[in-house]
Amino acid sequence: MATTYTVSLTDAQKKAMEYITVSVQNWIDNAVDNRARMSIDEIYNLEVARMNADSSITTIPADKNKVVLDADIKSAATRAAEESSP
Repeated sequence: MATTYTVSLTDAQKKAMEYITVSVQNWIDNAVDNRARMSIDEIYNLEVARMNADSSITTIPADKNKVVLDADIKSAATRAAEESSP
């Protein structure tokens, strides 16, 4: 499953982006892909460490995406809401 997001730029932002890149769309796609990759790696490493520490877990899935999708983690929005509530 894929999710689509739309980015809106002012004329000044568009001009600024066109100054630094041949393709604004490719730059945005690459920035998002790279940040997601970094988060996937972080979640995966935390989950593998957690699973290695749990003696009841005998196998770790070879598929990194499966490990991430199965991880019982909270979104940044949930964590922020919990931190701001009394």
